[in-house]
Amino acid sequence: QVHLVESGGGLVQAGGSLRLSCAASGGTVSSYTMGWFRQAPGKERDFVARISWNGDTTYYTDSMKGRFTISRDNAKNTVYLQMNSLKPEDTAVYTCAARPMGTFTYTHWGQGTQVTVSS
Repeated sequence: QVHLVESGGGLVQAGGSLRLSCAASGGTVSSYTMGWFRQAPGKERDFVARISWNGDTTYYTDSMKGRFTISRDNAKNTVYLQMNSLKPEDTAVYTCAARPMGTFTYTHWGQGTQVTVSS
């Protein structure tokens, strides 16, 4: 059973950067599409970005394009989310998830890491 653990969240000033990590254990995610989601207080969970199993294809929500970069290191069984030019509205719990290749459902979810951007 794949277990995902996020890290790297914290408090940062507007305009700053953070890099989130999502480490997988209990199995390899090298054949999974990996995604990042976020949920702000009182709001629904939103999709942020995803990356194909080999890293060749990435997709972002429009508001994150140019500021966020998703990447992966299959040798380390880890996915990253580099977040630059952070804004207060980026404040949320960020969660990673794994989607088996060829499917459209994320089947494994982490617990999330808090990102707080102060103005």
